[in-house]
Amino acid sequence: MDSWATFGGDLHLDLTAGRTRGLGLRAALKDALREAVRTGRLARGTRLPSSRELSRDLGIARNTVAEAYAQLVAEGWLASRQGSGTVVADRGTPSDPAPRPVAPRGPAVRHDLLPGRPDLSRFPRSAWLAAARRALASAPHEAFGYTDPRGRIELRRALADYLARVRGVRTDPDRLVVCSGYTQGLGLLCEVLRTQDHGRVAVEEYGLPPQQAVIDAKGLTVVPLSLDGAGARTDLLPGTGAAAAVLTPAHQFPTGVALRADRRAAAVAWARESGGLVVEDDYDGEFRYDRQPVGALQALDPERVVYAGTASKSLAPGLRLGWLALPGSLVGPVVRQKELADGQHAVIDQLTLAELITSGAYDRHVRRSRLVYRRRRDRLVAVLAERAPEVRVTGISAGLHAVLELPPGSLDEEELVRQAAWLGLSLNSVGWCRTPAAGPEQERPASLVIGYATPPDHGFEAALDALCTLVRL
Repeated sequence: MDSWATFGGDLHLDLTAGRTRGLGLRAALKDALREAVRTGRLARGTRLPSSRELSRDLGIARNTVAEAYAQLVAEGWLASRQGSGTVVADRGTPSDPAPRPVAPRGPAVRHDLLPGRPDLSRFPRSAWLAAARRALASAPHEAFGYTDPRGRIELRRALADYLARVRGVRTDPDRLVVCSGYTQGLGLLCEVLRTQDHGRVAVEEYGLPPQQAVIDAKGLTVVPLSLDGAGARTDLLPGTGAAAAVLTPAHQFPTGVALRADRRAAAVAWARESGGLVVEDDYDGEFRYDRQPVGALQALDPERVVYAGTASKSLAPGLRLGWLALPGSLVGPVVRQKELADGQHAVIDQLTLAELITSGAYDRHVRRSRLVYRRRRDRLVAVLAERAPEVRVTGISAGLHAVLELPPGSLDEEELVRQAAWLGLSLNSVGWCRTPAAGPEQERPASLVIGYATPPDHGFEAALDALCTLVRL
């Protein structure tokens, strides 16, 4: 019996140690349980199998297990409750592991105004669930196997139609690659550039630090492009030596300006003449409030511009759904990198998003969200005009964030962010978004990037109150 009656199901009780010391089965079982509790492998509150189940698992008499349990209950190692079975007792003895020291924390975050995030409470749960049910009911069996690394054809077809209709993107399903958000898509493109011996990538001098980190991590050199009120200085691209330029033409992050028409044309002209590549990060292009959104830059030359889109702003970043509309020459190289990265993306989410788009539910959700976020931006502007008129809101009426330019004599940005933390506000400064390679920063007003879409509806006014307190310091 000793050769096989060793482990007790999921408890992994080793009786051999006790048996080799000459203990009987009951004593060996008590010893093994006691050691498991003492070392913390069986945590307090863990429910143990019934005596019948454990005796079956160990191949020993049920009475032996019941007696071992009873003895350990009497000793205080276990506890027995009517209707709840036997559990590991909360002994609170000095032999318990000492609690970990807790690092001191600052004030809790009560108001999240970080940019680039939608109001997660607005995620269309009912519509998503209904779309998932329809998608699962109609999906072919092969959809749940290893499929095309570009993504499910249902989603690529839906995206091709949607992007053409809403953003003017010129593509087809064969040129679309579904990826785990924009970050992975950018990483795939950087890997392709690296394998083709391209070493330099131009980026706007203010942008998202994680984006710059991805480029750095792929071994490429970041070359900053200066910005002004008309967007990135794409006329400077010929002098950068870059093989690619990453731009946010519809709504520059974080400054909030749109790339002027002549600079859009200059970017495409540079790509054609140099053989370079423009990566268009259209992170929130669907959210323009004062007019119809400007169409995608990609439409000017689909063979020289990669269009990168995402559901992170329209639905939720937790979905990890993004897409690249690629020039024909890049489909093969990017797909090869995608196969090396993760082979394919989660199928059920792809099928659900495809159904959400084709059913019209996605359009309805975006329209509702656009109305909510427009009202929030208008409310932000109105409250500041009333309570802090010296603060200037800059950028076009679009997206999920705004930049607040503070008057001369205000606290510097680092101090503002520290004071915001003590007020329970989480936010970013414009300086946080500066590309490290851009070098010394020219003098400019202290400015904050405010994600007005992030708080839930019930917390928005309180967040505005705290923000007004901060900018008046």
